[in-house]
Amino acid sequence: VQLQASGGGLVQAGGSLRLSCVASGLTFSSYTMGWFRQAPGKEREFVAAIRWSSDRTYYADSVKGRFTISRDDAKNTVYLQMNSLIPEDTAVYYCAAKFQGTASLYGYDFWGQGTQVTVSS
Repeated sequence: VQLQASGGGLVQAGGSLRLSCVASGLTFSSYTMGWFRQAPGKEREFVAAIRWSSDRTYYADSVKGRFTISRDDAKNTVYLQMNSLIPEDTAVYYCAAKFQGTASLYGYDFWGQGTQVTVSS
């Protein structure tokens, strides 16, 4: 299984980015997908998740209303649209997958390599 995240970069506060994560080696439609992030010196934290077989989503309070997670099962891809970015969003963002799981913080089986997002003030 491989999860390939991309789309990170440097953006000014208030700007937007869209992250993508392409999955291979699994039946994508059977996996709940999540996004996590880790800032320097901090623990990894949950950002958002989208459930398999439905569009049910779950967000961390810190990103609710600014970030949107979506998926395209035909393309084996999960997206994270990030709007109104703030410097506190600066982190390495990781995608993750779990088989037929709930859209929650826990229980992910596979992880991608991460993509850096830097928000300047």
